[in-house]
Amino acid sequence: MIEYVRGELAELSPATAVIDCNGVGYAANISLNTYSAIQGKKTCKLFIYEAIREDAYVLYGFADKQEREIFLLLISVSGIGGNTARMILSALSPSELVSVISAENANLLKTVKGIGLKTAQRLIVELKDKIKTVGMAAVGGTTSAGMLLQSANAEVQEEAVAALTMLGFAAAPSQKVVLAVLKEEPEAPVEKVIKLALKRL
Repeated sequence: MIEYVRGELAELSPATAVIDCNGVGYAANISLNTYSAIQGKKTCKLFIYEAIREDAYVLYGFADKQEREIFLLLISVSGIGGNTARMILSALSPSELVSVISAENANLLKTVKGIGLKTAQRLIVELKDKIKTVGMAAVGGTTSAGMLLQSANAEVQEEAVAALTMLGFAAAPSQKVVLAVLKEEPEAPVEKVIKLALKRL
């Protein structure tokens, strides 16, 4: 079993990284979080998950062990494959995902491409307790997802984030910007929140 690969970063795109280890190039599927973490580096180390199927042998690479642990939890849920798990981890950082699941925010999970309401609810039910054992439940303390529940205008916030996601923005930065807008203007209607958020994204 491959635990990690370390070497020269030969090729990098938002979806894949090729690591040259002594002349052998290992291609790994990566999330946007990992892409951001290794972008611009000449050498890097990726923690690996090997998906061995009858028709394919696929490597998934992660910039840190936390993200890999979350990935393993995600693919343990029925109906969530490697690519869907990677999509979730591209939309939300591991700490944000822990917060969203702990807060049982199915509507935000649903904004991830390929995740419907039923899948989002199943993720929450199956992972709510397990995800705390990853040791990340305390990450960020009152993170944006913690603020979600305290927010009286949660509906406006959810609608704004959903709209921004449909426009092609990632859920995580959209959520942060929308929360910042609502903090400054708690009474703003959803249209105004979206307009102000667009100026900041």
